[in-house]
Amino acid sequence: MKKAKPQKSDELRREYKRSDFGPMVRGKYAKRIATTTNIVILEPEIAKAFPNDRIVNDTLRSLIRLAATARPTRIKKSRASV
Repeated sequence: MKKAKPQKSDELRREYKRSDFGPMVRGKYAKRIATTTNIVILEPEIAKAFPNDRIVNDTLRSLIRLAATARPTRIKKSRASV
């Protein structure tokens, strides 16, 4: 004959009190995790153009190379602002 398993309750043990644990804060570490993660969420129309991560990375690398080779343009000042 099998022994009956004790049912787990969602209550704290009698020797614990809620006040022993201090204040609870929802999302306490959410800001730190958000700043250290490198996950990027693409908008749906962008995701259709880039079906996988390899294509996204290749495209971004090309854009970086293009930006590095492009000359900065000078803005001509008008005489009125001088």
